[in-house]
Amino acid sequence: MVAVGPGPAPAPAPAADAVDDGALGRLVQTYLDHLVVERGVSRHTLAAYRRDLQRYVAFLAGEGVRDPAAVTPALVAEHAMRLRAGVRAAGGDGWAVPPLAPASVARAVVAVRSLHRFAVDEGVSATDPAAEVRPPTPGRRLPKALRVDQVQALLAAPPLDTPAGLRDAALLEVLYGTGTRISEAVGLDVDEVTRALDDPHAGLRVLGKGRKERLVPLGSYARAAVTAYLVRGRPVLAARGTGSAALFLGARGARLSRQSGWAVLQRAAEQAGLGTEVSPHTLRHSFATHLLDGGADVRVVQELLGHASVTTTQIYTLVTVDHLREVYLTSHPRAHG
Repeated sequence: MVAVGPGPAPAPAPAADAVDDGALGRLVQTYLDHLVVERGVSRHTLAAYRRDLQRYVAFLAGEGVRDPAAVTPALVAEHAMRLRAGVRAAGGDGWAVPPLAPASVARAVVAVRSLHRFAVDEGVSATDPAAEVRPPTPGRRLPKALRVDQVQALLAAPPLDTPAGLRDAALLEVLYGTGTRISEAVGLDVDEVTRALDDPHAGLRVLGKGRKERLVPLGSYARAAVTAYLVRGRPVLAARGTGSAALFLGARGARLSRQSGWAVLQRAAEQAGLGTEVSPHTLRHSFATHLLDGGADVRVVQELLGHASVTTTQIYTLVTVDHLREVYLTSHPRAHG
């Protein structure tokens, strides 16, 4: 395996759009056509591949390489290294090629690996010079979680004197109180929720990814909000439609869409002064983080979230460790020298 890592600043490379129209350039165009015709990639994905591969061909042209068969593993690794370390401009004044973030380097290396694998499959090259070059591992991104007081402000934002406001309050309480995904929440039907309301010990059946069913408790706040919506809000919304089994209805009486559910949260976040970066997943992250902060076992949280592996859930423990460290550093008299 060829390691990818920072190295000494190399000589400047040509601009990414200065691509030689030789064998490599033709290979890239053929591969991009293949992505569109055979794999049906989106316009956004195609643009990203085109940008990454143009940059790669420009680098090889600067090394005097224009034939795919002449590319070596060392050249592929050098390209990845330059992407991560950047290329200083002549005289050291700024960057000729600025360094990329690990995630961007990883994406570019994947594009290069895919190109060379395609070249072998098409008989253009006998060997794959990128097979042993691995992209850098992006740093683990911790999920964003709101503080408890921020969640309380968010949940209190919807007005309770309109059918839509009652619906919004119930939706937000369900999202935070159960940790469900937005798709799972808007997918709930009245019959299932009524069954859970009638039997406090039954739990709410949620259909998650891969149509895997799980039971989640429905807390008292969510119960009260859903009951108020069923009594005073949903009948008004349902009268505007042709009859729907869905719990959460839109303005025309049809099932609330994921996008509309997202809009509900965005509106409440703005009213609560939390900005527009709060998403339905933010409430899911907050649900898990607050449970762990309160002493819940990580495997219990795993079941509540519907994670197939506890490894996925354990990322939330990193959030709580950071919180504990912050409290320690700000509260303990001997934390600082």
